[in-house]
Amino acid sequence: MKDLSVVIITKNEAKNIEHCLASITTISSDIIIIDSGSIDDTKLICNKYPVRFINNTFIDYSTQKNYGNQFTKNNYILSIDADEVLSKELMQSINAISFNNNNNKAYSFNRLNHHCGKPIKYTGWYPDKKLRIWNKHFGQWEGTIHEKIVFKEKPEISHLKGDLLHFTYTSKNEHIKQAKKFSKLNAKSDYLKGKKTNMGLAYLSCATRFIFIYFFKLGFLDGKTGLFIAKTTAHASFLRKKELLNLTKNK
Repeated sequence: MKDLSVVIITKNEAKNIEHCLASITTISSDIIIIDSGSIDDTKLICNKYPVRFINNTFIDYSTQKNYGNQFTKNNYILSIDADEVLSKELMQSINAISFNNNNNKAYSFNRLNHHCGKPIKYTGWYPDKKLRIWNKHFGQWEGTIHEKIVFKEKPEISHLKGDLLHFTYTSKNEHIKQAKKFSKLNAKSDYLKGKKTNMGLAYLSCATRFIFIYFFKLGFLDGKTGLFIAKTTAHASFLRKKELLNLTKNK
């Protein structure tokens, strides 16, 4: 197997985790699962595979992922979510890499997002470039909501062929619920940064967001799904501004 470890954070991912694990056991024998209290069959499914299943209280995404990194046997890590699967082409690209634990290299690839099972090629959802393989001694995760890898020294980055398949949102209601959740989290982050807004900006943000996604990002080419994504994203932008306004008023 490659000198590559894999870290996955989970909570109630029974519907997704098996497809994810089936795709990564071909590239790594060192797979770390950091679970934050699953009450479904996540652990039972994971134990069917050669993984180390570790429980840890969830604080935020970066903290959880960095916690998992310390248990890896290799310096090079692939970070993947439970609802993501390596395409065959991406597996081949990763298997072709010769990892040197002393090098500061990183690897990116495109992510193809699926909405209710349908691949989305427009709306700004593709190619959705992600950097997910790197040497843990040169970078770590930072950020509480939209986490990213921050490096001590700029790495040499190579872009791999093949897509990471992301099976997000199995229903429209799930998408709406998640959009509302992140609207509140983003509004809180904006508030802590001292940002201000008003209802006029909230409506303007909603309108411009829809136009940008549906027209400029060619969302209309994704049909009814593209329209739904544009509307849901635009409404989430409105809710973010509205929630920020409420936080400011209740200061």
